Amino acid sequence: METSISTLLAEKNGTVYCVSPFDTVQDAVLVMNDHHIGSVVVMDGDILVGIFTERDVLRRIVDEGLSSATTLIRQVMTVDVTTVTPATKFHEAMDLITTRRHRHLPVLDEGKLVGLVSVRDILQSVSRSFEVEAAHLWSYISGDNPYLASELHEVVA
Repeated sequence: METSISTLLAEKNGTVYCVSPFDTVQDAVLVMNDHHIGSVVVMDGDILVGIFTERDVLRRIVDEGLSSATTLIRQVMTVDVTTVTPATKFHEAMDLITTRRHRHLPVLDEGKLVGLVSVRDILQSVSRSFEVEAAHLWSYISGDNPYLASELHEVVA
């Protein structure tokens, strides 16, 4: 699919929820729960320094027996963050999601955070485009297409 991430960003709410590396895990989890999201981007000022996800809570907090009230995000965040740009094509983003097993991709434009896309965002957008394409094809084969109708009329006549 040749659609770019910029198209998806234009369709969705542009809010990206961020926390500081010096916030506690409990603070981050409250943000995720309050907004029904699966991750928060970790920013040190304007610089992306990590991402913290539901998986991180399970693997790095619960599994390790750490306290969410006292553990700082910087101690347990994912620092090797895979990012995309607005020009990244959907198929490239899906390849990253699949091969690297990520669910969320921060979008950077010239180093600046401009959005966040999830596997759900991409799949919903792809699904919508398939629905539109299917509707156009159905219209074409059912004769609702004026061009096809005039061609059929010429063949029959």
